[in-house]
Amino acid sequence: MTMNQMKIGSTAVVKRLDVCSGMRRRLQDLGLIENTCIECLLKSPFGDPCAYLIRGAVIAIRSDESSKILIY
Repeated sequence: MTMNQMKIGSTAVVKRLDVCSGMRRRLQDLGLIENTCIECLLKSPFGDPCAYLIRGAVIAIRSDESSKILIY
């Protein structure tokens, strides 16, 4: 399952980041690393971007990036 498929209010754990090196580094700097617990808080009216609770911070991520983040 990928991060963009999460429902509002659901939680998951990051399994793997399948993104290029530049975006990978940026997501890791935001705290999005393997085995991190995340929660989907809000989705915009058109579904892009979505707000996630990651390590105590609310971060909005576009669906094209979140579709490359595998969760379980």
